[in-house]
Amino acid sequence: MVTLSEDKRLYQASQYKYITFFVKISMKYVSFTTYFSSPRTGRYLIACANDTKRCIKLYKANLKVAQAFHPLLGCLEVVLRNGVNDQLTTHFADPNWIINQKNGFMVDPLLTHTNKKTGKITTNRFILNSVKSAEDKLRKRGIAITSGRVISEQTFGFWTDLFENHHYKILKGRPIKLFKHLPSGYGRTQVLNELTKVRQFRNRINHNEPICFVGVSIDFSITIGVYNSILNLLKWIDPELINWIKDIDKINATVTKGLKI
Repeated sequence: MVTLSEDKRLYQASQYKYITFFVKISMKYVSFTTYFSSPRTGRYLIACANDTKRCIKLYKANLKVAQAFHPLLGCLEVVLRNGVNDQLTTHFADPNWIINQKNGFMVDPLLTHTNKKTGKITTNRFILNSVKSAEDKLRKRGIAITSGRVISEQTFGFWTDLFENHHYKILKGRPIKLFKHLPSGYGRTQVLNELTKVRQFRNRINHNEPICFVGVSIDFSITIGVYNSILNLLKWIDPELINWIKDIDKINATVTKGLKI
């Protein structure tokens, strides 16, 4: 038989265990927000109805989905870069076009425009400046400047910009020839739209921004849309690429796990 004093001690012990458990959980979340900041994690907490444990799980799930994208993004970037390089090497009959065209299409007069309303003159030098910046980086590192090294220094945005109307016209539409399996009626606009989605998404995950929300809800539909854009671009280049990436494509599985937190 449990006496009153024993009962009191048992109650106090159970309360102590509860408080200790609560403090541990609270401290875990406090540390989490300390390291990752309340403004950054606040959106996750709201989406999880202030459930701190679920908030931490969602943050990790977001990171895991972002992680799953890197192999596919890497494949697409390399295939796009090499493919466009091949097309422009043929177009200019020059394997060193990326260096030699600094005085060619990169400074074409068509890249200078006058605003009809303001009269302000603007000149697009994004491609030229990207090449010069790559050359400067190589010089500072004491590395010889070669076309291959300058090409490898270029960002995803560099290759995407070649599908923008201004450069595309100057290049006489040559970049689109990389996409040999476009659906009927598809062209530069559709390719650029998909490339832009991927580029913007790539920037988000590289800056550790959330990809698990639509508005304030936990929703990976936009993320899956970008995944489909990656598949489209690879398929339009060569359907065989889809088979090649199957064993490294973990995106759907990772998203499914993320939705179960």
